[in-house]
Amino acid sequence: MADTELYDVAILGGGPAGLAAALYAGRDRYSTLVLEKNGLPGGQIMLTESVENYPGYEHVSGADLIGHMADQARTFGADLRTGQEVTALRREDDGTFTVTTNDGEAAFRARALILAPGSEYRRLGVPGEEAMRQMGKVSYCATCDGAFYRDKHVLTVGGGNTAVEDTIYLATRFTARTTMIHRRTEFRAQAVLVEELYKHAAEHAIDVRLPYVVEEIVATGDGTAIDHVVIRNAATEQRESLAVDGVFVFVGMNPNTAFLKGFVEINELGYIKCDPVFLRTSVPGVFVAGDCRTRAMMQLATATADGVTAAMLVKEYFRDPHWWETHRRVPEQEALGW
Repeated sequence: MADTELYDVAILGGGPAGLAAALYAGRDRYSTLVLEKNGLPGGQIMLTESVENYPGYEHVSGADLIGHMADQARTFGADLRTGQEVTALRREDDGTFTVTTNDGEAAFRARALILAPGSEYRRLGVPGEEAMRQMGKVSYCATCDGAFYRDKHVLTVGGGNTAVEDTIYLATRFTARTTMIHRRTEFRAQAVLVEELYKHAAEHAIDVRLPYVVEEIVATGDGTAIDHVVIRNAATEQRESLAVDGVFVFVGMNPNTAFLKGFVEINELGYIKCDPVFLRTSVPGVFVAGDCRTRAMMQLATATADGVTAAMLVKEYFRDPHWWETHRRVPEQEALGW
């Protein structure tokens, strides 16, 4: 294949959103290219040992699920290429796109793009975090893993809206005891959420500790579970050990969009701006799908749904060159960053 071969659709990112888009684009008989920067497709879900909230599966590992999705996309003709990090994007005068990757001088052309680079959970960066994440004892998603901690004691870390909401979610549905720490003396979350947190504290055994930080997550002797977590009072510097069954880290996300700055509109947090119905970006012919976009739900099922939606709307774009300018965003959506 020549480097300048023209694909109908190029999908940047081989996670759930990108693979779902590839499946639908391939089924529509569009020549479809998927570029994934890592050595394997999958993204964040590859780090999940057990997925129990994806429709149709009572239990499946992230790696197995991605393997099935990638095979299915290939069955319908998708050209899936790993180890291809995009270094440059350009919209040509004829409306097509040139995509350059880190693989030497490799360049690809496409009539439409679907951006699906995903996002990554911010880590604490403390000793023991990565080892216990691999053992399934450190999580970054309450919806994904909360059910594993029924009647157990967990530590939650963070002070924003998500941290407060997900701590309440865990405490009121699953855990017997929840300890929540935040590094500041005040929460960053909305006041109404903080009020709800304290309202639930006594009834659902939520112990709120401010200002505390995690210093280390210490494993048991066999390395399969958490023995205790070392936390430090940021004001007094006093350290203490806390015995917990799991740790949930809610300190934000980092969208993988740095390479897109200057190509499409991105908000101050790094998320790609789009209209939420048609998933159109600021550049005609460029759609977005998954956790990298504004107003995303950050769930496996919604990421795949985005991929399906984006691929189906590519068809509308190909059918009618004027479609892109129809049903544009309204002021209310703009105010919300949509």
